[in-house]
Amino acid sequence: MRRTTSLFLGIFAAAAGLALMAPDAAAQACKNRGDLDTIYCDDNNDLVADVPSDKKKLKNPSTIVFAYTPVEDPAIYANIFKPFTDYLAKCTAKKVVYYPVQSNSAEIEAMRSGRLHVAGFSSGPTGFAVNMAGAIPFAAKGNEKEFRAYHLAFVVKADSPYQKLTDLKGKKVAHTAASSNSGNLAPRALFPNEGLAPEKDYQVVYSGGHDKSALGVVAGDFDGAPVASDVLERMIVRGNIKQEQIRVIYRSAPFPTSSFAYAHDLDPALAEKMKKCFYDYRFPAEMTKEFNGDDRFYPITYKKEWEVIRTVAAASGTPYNKAQYEKETAQEKADEMKRAQQKLQQQPKK
Repeated sequence: MRRTTSLFLGIFAAAAGLALMAPDAAAQACKNRGDLDTIYCDDNNDLVADVPSDKKKLKNPSTIVFAYTPVEDPAIYANIFKPFTDYLAKCTAKKVVYYPVQSNSAEIEAMRSGRLHVAGFSSGPTGFAVNMAGAIPFAAKGNEKEFRAYHLAFVVKADSPYQKLTDLKGKKVAHTAASSNSGNLAPRALFPNEGLAPEKDYQVVYSGGHDKSALGVVAGDFDGAPVASDVLERMIVRGNIKQEQIRVIYRSAPFPTSSFAYAHDLDPALAEKMKKCFYDYRFPAEMTKEFNGDDRFYPITYKKEWEVIRTVAAASGTPYNKAQYEKETAQEKADEMKRAQQKLQQQPKK
């Protein structure tokens, strides 16, 4: 399974690399592009890619490929989302396949290459998905009144001596991934005002995920870690960690949680049908439990609801442009390789 997944990721990355080198000639005549990559256009100034004017470029696939952010173990969400993907198949009268992506960059590259049609992206990577992959965010998990928000929660082991952020100076602190909002960008933007500057006051170690950071703190691998509060809550509900094992010593203002977005070049009729399917769906009890009481997909737009996330990215010196995306993707892949090598070294010799 892992070998097959790695092969898919390689194909996605290669396809994305070719796309990066071959900008659409028609897009060069674009009147407004903003932060979008050169193969996209934003003439209506809504900050997301316009639908292609050439109808031949529109896609109406017989099979819809759906993915969800790898904020935790991807295998977990294949089962969690099965009631919804079964419903989406009936609602759209199309086959729906769940694809378990292993990293943020793999998910973004999959949509950019045209192999991923609709997906849930983490808060931070949503900006790269919009600008580098032509994603159009349209929904977030929520309830009847509002969409789900979460906080950056800095966790330490319950029996540790750390009471405030400045106590972590010189300690081992885990961030999740380079493009993560609460796991990396927000700490870089917010912590200096609290007296703790990442890279300056502590060495950043990338864990590869919010769940890995939290588990690493409990295990004593890290002295502390910034994680998404909703992920932390789900881990406690599932019993992955116990409430009494950790303490939260810092909590940020709220951020919007993961967005759900479709590829900009989907046939508009299919896109509208799929949006209605999302908005009409009500989570079954097991999904509501997994998602902290959320029971539906709440309508959002990237321009309005993601403004605070874009502000954090700019303040942290990590804007959602091509140069930063390539830098963070390279960092993410290097970290994945390092973790794989460490795992191999930890295996007992035969």
